[in-house]
Amino acid sequence: MSVGFKVGFFWFEIGTPDFLHCFFSTVAVNLEEGSWGSRFPVIMNELYQGHLEEKNVTGAIKELKTIKKQLKKFSPEKVVWDFENLDLLPPWKNEISSGITDLSNYFVNSDGDDFMTLFMHALEKAQELKLCVNIEEL
Repeated sequence: MSVGFKVGFFWFEIGTPDFLHCFFSTVAVNLEEGSWGSRFPVIMNELYQGHLEEKNVTGAIKELKTIKKQLKKFSPEKVVWDFENLDLLPPWKNEISSGITDLSNYFVNSDGDDFMTLFMHALEKAQELKLCVNIEEL
């Protein structure tokens, strides 16, 4: 099973639901001090629930830019697989590509695309077309 961002008829594939949850968990622990949605309410609360209203897309773009900038400060070892169980490791453990230098470039989807770039493309497409963004399973 795979999940992705759906914007109208456009599909931006992310990967497994666990992989997407890992991104949100990493943000919550490292950038929000474990208080889910406290700094990035649009992405962490609204979008995480599966639906982002068109009127909040601009706010999500702003939040994502901040998230990416601040994740640069964290080494790959700071990745959080599951917010509810901080002891869990990703299935690949610590065996990651040498090209991954920090948490801003840690997340790569199943097609080898940078997750943050893909995420921004989905938000920009929603902004351009004045549409909402949904997280959906394929």
